[in-house]
Amino acid sequence: MTSPSISTARRGALAVLLATSALVLGCASHSPADYAAEKPLLDLKTYFNGELVAHGIFTDRGGKVARRFVVQMTGTWNGNQGVLDERFTYSDGKTERRVWRLTDLGNGRWEGRADDVVGVAQGVSAGNALNWRYTLALPVGDKVYEVQFDDWMYLMDDKVMLNKAEMSKFGIRLGEVTLSFIKK
Repeated sequence: MTSPSISTARRGALAVLLATSALVLGCASHSPADYAAEKPLLDLKTYFNGELVAHGIFTDRGGKVARRFVVQMTGTWNGNQGVLDERFTYSDGKTERRVWRLTDLGNGRWEGRADDVVGVAQGVSAGNALNWRYTLALPVGDKVYEVQFDDWMYLMDDKVMLNKAEMSKFGIRLGEVTLSFIKK
């Protein structure tokens, strides 16, 4: 039988080990490089060229669908500069427009700007995936909140792309946006 002090010390060490493991695993993240071998290869200039439609939902922290929407999009390109004109229609009838100005920086790196994006969106693509990170000025009632987006897009085939974006503020998860894009 072990003495109480050794048993307590072992429990303390085990607790520290478990807490450290949980912290390390909780911080583990994926990167676009994880998808480098995935097919089909995502070429933003090809996929976001012409007419597209997307259907999406916003789910709150608890997973409840808080908002549904449809986005009509038109993409045009001139060399490494692109414009993606998004026209949102929400299930409550409200509408919104966002015009992205995209720049292909080469080597899978992208920049994006829009009137409601604070600063510059930074994107990295590899294989069939693209990860955007940006801050959006989001109007809620009479206020505007700056929220961070960790936005992932995955090309499924030449017509369909899935998009999953986590929205947070001060590192606290606020909810998630899920979209399905269809190229016309």
